[in-house]
Amino acid sequence: MKPSKKLIFNILVYCFAIFGLVLILAWSAVKLQITNDPGGIDNNDRYFTDLDSTIIQTVADSAKFLSTSSEISELLKQTGELYALYPSDAHRILVHLAQDRSFLTATKMLAALRLNCQENTPTQIDSKTVTRSAFYWINLPEWPVLKEAVTKDKKVIDSVARLTSVSPRLISAVLIAEQIRLFDSRREAFKKWIAPLKMLTSETSFSWGVTGIKDFTAIAIEKNLADTTSVFYAGQQFKGLLQFHSENIESERFERITDSRNHFYAYLYAALFIKQVSAQWQKAGFPIEDRPEILATLFNIGFANSKPKKNPQVGGATIDVGGRKYTFGRIAWEYYYSGELNEVFPLY
Repeated sequence: MKPSKKLIFNILVYCFAIFGLVLILAWSAVKLQITNDPGGIDNNDRYFTDLDSTIIQTVADSAKFLSTSSEISELLKQTGELYALYPSDAHRILVHLAQDRSFLTATKMLAALRLNCQENTPTQIDSKTVTRSAFYWINLPEWPVLKEAVTKDKKVIDSVARLTSVSPRLISAVLIAEQIRLFDSRREAFKKWIAPLKMLTSETSFSWGVTGIKDFTAIAIEKNLADTTSVFYAGQQFKGLLQFHSENIESERFERITDSRNHFYAYLYAALFIKQVSAQWQKAGFPIEDRPEILATLFNIGFANSKPKKNPQVGGATIDVGGRKYTFGRIAWEYYYSGELNEVFPLY
């Protein structure tokens, strides 16, 4: 072999060796859960905590689920003041209040809107604002596509909700937070085929499926279904939901969650995770069923970081969304109380 050819051959061998080593290290990091980063705390965590405390106090004060006429008047007044700037956002609050008549939920919707109004800079509040949303991600070109893609899965999400008793709204919240997380990282793929086909992004590498389930999380969910001693055990009625039908369980698990034609199992694993951490916190005396921002945060940071306490914090992975920084938990909370897709996944 000539010296020049030998040199090229050696370079290729070393390149492939280095590439293989990088893949092995990345795979090992995922398997050892080194990449399971608990993320950070949201800058507005105190806002979420104070809001929840206020709601709890409101409920405690003589069953104000019905509220008083003066409270409703004040809610309508505040919503009306924001209508001039963000009519579509304010309209969703008014529609929800008229249809569901939930004063407390409408209060949280208004809180979500007000937080975003406070964070919008004067340069963003211009003459064009009246046709746009206070929620930054709603204004991105990807959002209408994502809405349509999620709507296509309504029947599947509803079926999973019936099986797990986790609300379709909550399942769609973690789904949308995961999909919004991919807006920037999959921008080229979005332009080429996600937008034209109106389909969700399904992951197949370190996280799987449209909800981004990691393999070790999926395994833990399966074990928690059967282990009655686990703090995450949710009840006998869920035990048989993830039965396997072949001897190659690893392959079947992967194919189930990453199936691009049917997202049933991607949603089922996500809903069961939510059910299991909810059970853990309920047993510990800190119920979080009505805290979508906390459940979404836990969904993002995993079982290992689910530690029940009095004042849970909102956060998770920091995500760049069109140039703005969000935490996973906040995105889910904003969508949940924005009223968007309320006709598909009602906000009860």
